[in-house]
Amino acid sequence: MSVSIGNGWHRVALAELSDRDVARLYYDWLAWARDDQIAPMATETGRAWRHWLVLGGRGAGKTRTGAEWVRAKALGHEAAGGGEIAARIALVGETLAEVRRVMIEGVSGLLAIHAAEERPRFEASKMQLVWPNGAIAQAFSAEDPDSLRGPQFAAAWCDEIAKWRLVEETWDMLQFGLRLGRSPQVAVTTTPRPIPLIKKLMEDAATVVSRAATAANAANLAPTFISEMERRYGGSALGRQELMGEIVDEMAASLWRRAWIDEHRVAACPELQSVVVAVDPPVTATANSVACGIVVAGLGADGRAYVAADRSLQGREPHVWARAAISAYQEFMADRVVAEVNQGGDLVVGVLRQIDQSVAVRKVRATRGKWLRAEPVAALYAEGRVSHVGVMPVLEDQMCAFGADGLARGRSPDRVDALVWALTDLMIERAGSPRIRTV
Repeated sequence: MSVSIGNGWHRVALAELSDRDVARLYYDWLAWARDDQIAPMATETGRAWRHWLVLGGRGAGKTRTGAEWVRAKALGHEAAGGGEIAARIALVGETLAEVRRVMIEGVSGLLAIHAAEERPRFEASKMQLVWPNGAIAQAFSAEDPDSLRGPQFAAAWCDEIAKWRLVEETWDMLQFGLRLGRSPQVAVTTTPRPIPLIKKLMEDAATVVSRAATAANAANLAPTFISEMERRYGGSALGRQELMGEIVDEMAASLWRRAWIDEHRVAACPELQSVVVAVDPPVTATANSVACGIVVAGLGADGRAYVAADRSLQGREPHVWARAAISAYQEFMADRVVAEVNQGGDLVVGVLRQIDQSVAVRKVRATRGKWLRAEPVAALYAEGRVSHVGVMPVLEDQMCAFGADGLARGRSPDRVDALVWALTDLMIERAGSPRIRTV
């Protein structure tokens, strides 16, 4: 009988093996893994690595890679370099539910990849795994960076870090906790997005990078999946990101280009003749809702628009985002708040005036789709008539991912919406060509 092991075909006389040997072969990750799924021994400079960044397309085997590395760390197996056992391990995902669903209980998760005699016990009440040898892996959510204050670890596995909402804060807190053992290490498995942290990791001399396209794992995927995905997305920016595991700085079909922003960026804001604070309130106030877009922009004496600040907040209670908007209004001595009222009507204005009764509010109501509203604003950038004051990475990433469906990588473009309201007020309707109905 022939079976595929690693990158080649090997004749294995399974009938001659004992049940125990067959089981040992089945759970021997070094026998089955691709080269990109095995933890490297050192960085290119020969030094021990601290971060292993595994970039892969959808279904490329990233979860299995991370889970097998944790297994090897907890048991001291060769797949993790052998030697010292990592007695305390952090499992960090987008949410606790995702850690449990994918990293722990998933088809390629930690509970599925262990032989019976070495399988850890999952203590759901404590959200932790306990191995027979005493090693412990504890689950943490990127929605709660402060939960990483206090615990300490010898290793950590971070999954789908490009999706984390509080990515910088969570990453920083994790670094302070990596203080056990001789050389603490982190494995990061993710489909890439051009977020600053991933770029920073790739530039770090202590990072090693592995890459894998979806097609590399074709043997474990539905037979028609690869061909269908290639037919639909092959050659597109989305396909390069989601199938090839490439970092694509901007979507090919996006209205904005990074070069338009970078070319006209300024370090300081000139004197402004008119300043607005644009607010795009969230539909709901739950922790997982979209952000409240809050963008400050002004019109200079040179006739150019200057985007002065992005003060957006993640889905908060109305009085919280209203205070943030009023704070920006007062700090920048704005002339008015431009508030989108499609969802909240007069309630939006009422919340703002509860904080400051004197605030001047201009209500705007969208009657056209997001793409159509954004087109004239993107044209201002193409013409070089807008400058960003400093760097606003989250806003700029959202702009360069804004697609024809009115979304930014599948999510509502809250910050872009606020930007569009601000620049429409300052530059487009001011020029006598109103495109958005105002109230």
